[in-house]
Amino acid sequence: MVMATQDVAALRASEIRRIGRKKLFGFAIPAVILAYAVYVFFAFDILGLAERARMDNAAVLVSDAVSYKTHVTRDNRSGEITVAIEGSRRATYAPDQIPAWAEVAGETAEIELRHGHRVTYAGPLITYHHPEFGDIVIDTSNGVDLRLSAEAVPDFINASGNRVSIATEGGRLSVTRNRTETMRYFAGWEMFFFDLASPYSGMSAGEVFATITRGAQIDPAHSNFGLMLSNVWNNSIWRHGDVFWALGETILMAFLGTFGAAMIALPLAFFAATNFAPSKAVRFVIRRLFDFVRGLDALIFTIILSRAFGPGPMTGALAILLTDTGSFGKLFSEALENVDEKQIEGLASTGANAVQRNRFGVLPQVMPILLSQVLYFFESNTRSATIVGAIVGGGIGLLLTQAIQTTADWEKVTYYITLIVLMVVAMDAVSGRIRARLIKGDGSGK
Repeated sequence: MVMATQDVAALRASEIRRIGRKKLFGFAIPAVILAYAVYVFFAFDILGLAERARMDNAAVLVSDAVSYKTHVTRDNRSGEITVAIEGSRRATYAPDQIPAWAEVAGETAEIELRHGHRVTYAGPLITYHHPEFGDIVIDTSNGVDLRLSAEAVPDFINASGNRVSIATEGGRLSVTRNRTETMRYFAGWEMFFFDLASPYSGMSAGEVFATITRGAQIDPAHSNFGLMLSNVWNNSIWRHGDVFWALGETILMAFLGTFGAAMIALPLAFFAATNFAPSKAVRFVIRRLFDFVRGLDALIFTIILSRAFGPGPMTGALAILLTDTGSFGKLFSEALENVDEKQIEGLASTGANAVQRNRFGVLPQVMPILLSQVLYFFESNTRSATIVGAIVGGGIGLLLTQAIQTTADWEKVTYYITLIVLMVVAMDAVSGRIRARLIKGDGSGK
């Protein structure tokens, strides 16, 4: 009875200690997370990031993504004035095409902006007529001289000795010693279908339809419908033909990299699987090879291969191939290690050799799983090929990088991102249906 009491006391003490350790562990995890969050707060300078944030720049970026600007530019040295959409030479209006809101006469111009704002070019004097603040005069005859009726410079004016920028709800004005530029915003994407060189430029949708169906033939070499398609495809501003060719390059990079890796990894996986490897040494070497190529990201291989083979879509495909070979090798070898040995033994009893046993006894078991994995990687690599293409100079990634670097055509950045998302959604839908057929035997894709 005494021994039983001692055992109970020892057990009770042991449980109390165990419960105490659990409580301590329960408090320790939140404490560690909190300490890490505090470390991140200071290490990443969250307060400094908030102070450096420029919400005005963010607003301009968002506005540029869903609208476009028509630039009225004056060369302060020659006095020449041009009107161009996004300031592009390919979208410069001819003198007889200039919009009615910009009256240009020689070296002078009167520019109507939104909400009653207006800009006047009169020789070296640039005047921004603000309906509430009043006239803002900038003299470019000797540098950039800002003249205000008020003593304090308002927030919408950014002025220095060499540059004056005005940004209001009506538009934007930028003045330097060499150039004066007024920008008026318009909703939408400029000349998305037809550029200024197209005879369909400036037509409404109804006018375009009427021209196609019953209008006089514009070009003797093409029907009006064929001419319309050609003008859209060869639009010099949006370059739809080049964009869709780049999308095809991106998909091709992902396809070659993914399925090329699968073709290489499948035979090697037999040497990495425990139940198929000829020896432990061979299995060890093949597995370490898979670990090596899988351990380096495709971006690292992209940089290395671009130095070795130069830029191009094929270099990107090789980078994806190397990385995916390691991933497929690991996945395929694990699938091979879980095959049913009875089917293999049945084929062996008929006198089938090793190749025949693997062909008819192993591959039918694992092929649906392997193809499902390959299709999933193909879908994922479609996204990765965009980044890879930005480095090696191929595919839609290159066009996206170029549009971002110009910092002017953010509506094109939005266009390219939209196409990339639609491409990924399409690839996901197609691969999902194929995977459903392989695994479930239906095409629901659920």
